[in-house]
Amino acid sequence: MKALLSKAVGGPETLVLEDVASPEAKPGWAVVSVKAVGVNFPDVLIIEDKYQFKPSRPFAPGGEISGVVKSVGEGVTHIKPGDRVLGNTGWGGMAEELALEAHRLVKIPDAMPYDEAAAFIMTYGTSWHALDARANLKPGQTLLVLGAAGGVGLAAVELGKAMGARVIAACSSQEKVDLCIKHGADAGVVYPKGPFDRDGQKALAGLFKDACGPNGADVIYDPIGDAYAEPALRSIAWEGTYLVVGFAAGEIPKVPLNLALLKGCQIVGVFWGGWVAKNPEKHQKNVAELLEMYAQGKIKPFVSERFPLARAGDAIAHLASRRALGKVVVTVD
Repeated sequence: MKALLSKAVGGPETLVLEDVASPEAKPGWAVVSVKAVGVNFPDVLIIEDKYQFKPSRPFAPGGEISGVVKSVGEGVTHIKPGDRVLGNTGWGGMAEELALEAHRLVKIPDAMPYDEAAAFIMTYGTSWHALDARANLKPGQTLLVLGAAGGVGLAAVELGKAMGARVIAACSSQEKVDLCIKHGADAGVVYPKGPFDRDGQKALAGLFKDACGPNGADVIYDPIGDAYAEPALRSIAWEGTYLVVGFAAGEIPKVPLNLALLKGCQIVGVFWGGWVAKNPEKHQKNVAELLEMYAQGKIKPFVSERFPLARAGDAIAHLASRRALGKVVVTVD
């Protein structure tokens, strides 16, 4: 079989497509014939050794897949060969076949296309865990989503709306804001490109406050970090919740903690991958709830572009450029 491998630390241009041995299903594991792979920001980081996990090389990037179960190991009962499934993998997905722990796999509806299934679990899983478990988002609250047109951002927009919140989409262009409004956002704000001096930070905080209203944002969902974090935190409501989801804009921000004191707010970390590893049964329950929302039409992955496996490096580079809308997917023939 073929796999796109990271054999040396570096960017997407260092990835190579090679023939490797097909995997076998050991006890508790399954082998999946991969049909599609969702591309996510961790794919950018993991090949540069900048992610929380650093797998031994060579390895294939690709943290979420969809496909067909090829074989199962001893003790696996909830899936069988021939089942259509999605799964979160951490890495290894950009290959024609993948072996992984069977508890990471969930059967998908027959009507769910493989590309949507591969664009589903990491974005909606992260955002559902963040908004439901970490922020306890309530109907009628104001939710400010930064980087709202990206994969996790757009999922947060849809889920926030499904949960009854007033959703404000913050994006780097009007095109992206318009996309978010089509997916349920009540309003949007276009933020300028950083870095910002002190006046620029205050101006950006003012933009966020004006968009959210006089009370500020009850919940802020931040997957971009960098220079946008402090201005966003300045716009939070009294006793609000600031969700630290990621740092797609580049730098890990350093925010003055006196803001948390003055706002009486919570700054809450969202490490979905770590949570899934510690709570596999709760993860399965969350996925079932999300698939029910999908069946009801409340959420639907927006796949903007598709790349074949041979060009998966280009897909990662495109996502890293921050020009992508919604989800980018690698298809495996």
